[in-house]
Amino acid sequence: MADTKREIERKYESHDSGLPDLTRVPGVATVRERGVTHLDATYHDTADERLAAAAVTLRRRTGGSDAGWHLKFPVAPGVRDEIHAPLSDTLPDELAALVRSRVRDRDLLPVVRLRSDRDVRHLLDADGRMLAEVSIDTVHAERLTGAGGTARWTEIEVELADDGDPAFLDKVDKRLRKAGVRPSASASKLARALAETAPDAPSAKGGGKAADTAGAPPATAPEAAPRHKHRPRPDGTPVTAGDHVLAYVRAQRDALVELDPAVRQDVPDSVHRMRVATRRLRSTFRTFRSVLDRATTDPVADDLKWLAAELGLDRDQEVLAERLTDALGALPANQVTGPVAGRLATWSAARHKGAHQEVVAILDSRRYLTLLDTLDALLADPPLRKKAGAKPRKVLAKAVHKDFGKLAGLVTHAQELPPGPERDTALHEARKKTKRTRYAAEAAAPALGAPAEEAVRDMKALQSLLGDHQDSVMARRTLRELAAVAHAAGESDFTYGVLHAREEHRARAAEAALPEAWSSIGREFAF
Repeated sequence: MADTKREIERKYESHDSGLPDLTRVPGVATVRERGVTHLDATYHDTADERLAAAAVTLRRRTGGSDAGWHLKFPVAPGVRDEIHAPLSDTLPDELAALVRSRVRDRDLLPVVRLRSDRDVRHLLDADGRMLAEVSIDTVHAERLTGAGGTARWTEIEVELADDGDPAFLDKVDKRLRKAGVRPSASASKLARALAETAPDAPSAKGGGKAADTAGAPPATAPEAAPRHKHRPRPDGTPVTAGDHVLAYVRAQRDALVELDPAVRQDVPDSVHRMRVATRRLRSTFRTFRSVLDRATTDPVADDLKWLAAELGLDRDQEVLAERLTDALGALPANQVTGPVAGRLATWSAARHKGAHQEVVAILDSRRYLTLLDTLDALLADPPLRKKAGAKPRKVLAKAVHKDFGKLAGLVTHAQELPPGPERDTALHEARKKTKRTRYAAEAAAPALGAPAEEAVRDMKALQSLLGDHQDSVMARRTLRELAAVAHAAGESDFTYGVLHAREEHRARAAEAALPEAWSSIGREFAF
C-alpha cells in the first residue's frame, strides 16, 4: 500500500567551505550528525520523457530509511507530494495508474541512474524536535538511454521536517546565503541529470561539471505553432482570437491531465474540478465555432460530454450526501425519528464506493485515454477558421453576447411557467446555459478585461442560485427514495418528510429570488 506525504525542500549549490554554522539559524539549538548514507536510484520515464516534461519523477531507490518506489508530483516551487510504495522488482500497479494520464500507452523505461553519497545533519530545537534535515549530496548521474553520458556534482538539500513551519526554511536560506551559498539552478536532481547527461551536453562525453541549466520542459509533448497569421508573443501573450481560445483550451486540457491522479486517489473535490474542466472544454468548442472548426471539435465535444456524465455519478452523489447530512444536522432533536443518520450514512458510503470504482474504470478506459491524445493533437494542429486570425475583441465579444442572448430566452421562459416539474426542468436548462456563458466570458476575459470579468461574477452568482434550486430537486427525489426504503423496513418516515418540505421551501425561495437577480445582471453585457 502506498503512503503519501508533502515534501517541502530547497536545493543549493555545494560550497567549497562546506556548511556554515547552522546553530546560528534562529530556533536551532543543536545540529546532530547522522552519518553518510549511500543511495542508488533508477528513474523511469517514457522514451520522450513525458514525466520529466511535467516535472513528475518516478524512481526505484535502495539505501536509506525509505527504500522503495517514489512518485513525486509538483505542487508549488520547492513543494512536492511524494507517494511511496514498498520496494519491488517491478513498478507497483497503483503507481503506474497515477501516471497513466501522462504516459498513456507509452512504455516506462529506466532513463537515469543516480548514485549519491548523502551526508546528513538534523537541525533540532531546544526540545530535541527535528526542524529540518540538511544533507550534502555527492551525486553521480548516468543516462541509461540513447548516447548520453555521465555527470557529477555536489549539492546541498534542506528538507523541512514533517508538519514543520515552511517559514523556518526562510531562516535557513538567509543563513546559507549570508555564507555565500547560492540556490541551485535545477528544480531537482533528475532535471539536472537529464540536462547534463544529454548527448549534446558538455559533460555527456566524459563527466565533469556542466552548466546548471535544468528548466522544466513544457507540461506536455511539444505542440506545433497555430497555423494562422499572428502567433502569441515570445512571452506567450495571446494576440489573436485564436490565441485566446487555444490558451483556454490548453489550460483545461492540462487540468484534466493533472487532476487524474487526484481523482484516482479520491482526493476531495477532485472529481468536481475535473468535471468542470471537461465542461469548460465542451462549452468552449460550442461557443467559439467561428474560431475552431466544429467538424473537428464536435466529435471531441461528444466524448467530453460522455466523460462529464461519468464523472457526475460520483460528484452528484457527493453533493447530495453533504446537503442532506447538513440539513439533518440542522433539525431540532424532536423532529428526528428513527435511524435517519445511519441510513443516510450507509446510503452515502455505498453509493460513493461504487461510484468511485466506476470513475477509476473510466480513467483506465481506452475512450478516455484516446480523448486525451485527441486533445493533444488538436492543440498541436488546431482546426482554426478564418476569424481565428482576427483581433480578439470583436470575435470573442460577439460569441459571449450570443450565449447571453440564449440564456435570456431560457430564463424568461422558465419564469413564465407555473411551479412544477416543467419549470424545474426549464430552470435546469437555464443553469446549464449560465455555465456556458460564464465559461465563454472566462475565455474572453484576458482580451476583454473588466467587463468580461464582471460578467463572470454575474454568471457565477446566477449559477449558484439556479444550482441551489436544482440541488433541491435532486434532494427531494432522493428523500422520497430513502423514505420508501425506511417505510418498507418498518421505520418512521416522518423526518424524511420534514426534510422534503424544507427542500421544497428552498426551491420556492430560489425561484422567488430569480427575477431580482436576473434584472440586476441587465439585458446585455457592457462590451
